[in-house]
Amino acid sequence: MVSSNIKKVRAEIESARAASGRKASPIRLVLVTKTVDENRVREAYDAGEREFGENRVQELIQKKQQFPPDVRWHLVGHLQTNKVKEVVGQVVLIHSVDSVHLAKEIEKVSAKLNVVADVLIQVNTSGEASKFGLKPEELEDAVGEMTRFAHLKIHGLMTIGPLTDDVKKIRASFTLLRELQKKMKTHYPDLDWSELSMGMSDDYRIAIDEGATILRLGRIVFGERK
Repeated sequence: MVSSNIKKVRAEIESARAASGRKASPIRLVLVTKTVDENRVREAYDAGEREFGENRVQELIQKKQQFPPDVRWHLVGHLQTNKVKEVVGQVVLIHSVDSVHLAKEIEKVSAKLNVVADVLIQVNTSGEASKFGLKPEELEDAVGEMTRFAHLKIHGLMTIGPLTDDVKKIRASFTLLRELQKKMKTHYPDLDWSELSMGMSDDYRIAIDEGATILRLGRIVFGERK
């Protein structure tokens, strides 16, 4: 089931990309394995997938030990500062840097390990109190502070769309992230703003239309979570 779901999703991603008028620039698919058992994740691996995302640090570390080293693990969920030391050096990308405080801790741990942490800055573009992320108006100043960190490399922005069936609200959330990306490219042209991580199982087609470069899909591939 998992392998056939992947084929279907990849075809739909390409169809949505073509319909949006975007050039054939790559859209990365990160399969979110939160609560997904090893057998189903392995089916995705056997189908050729190599980019997996975890929400929880402990689950990420456990799953990483179960799979070959060619898997590219992403941390896509909220990261507490006391868990940073367990994540730095273990993932290819931290999607959820949602405060300068967290960025400082990533910098500190990365400096100790003499590595550079690749990150995305999470922005709360829906305005929902239940979601983590910088407020849009906080982004520019926060980036200014983060540019002082030699062991933290920004690659773009991330957001989570609002939990609603209102397509206009979902699209507005993703449009705002794209507009913020454009603004950051102008104000901080020396940084890498190439990535927009947005779009999950219910809204990824809208995200593609709005310029997503990374999709975080779980349920649509693995089925309903436990």
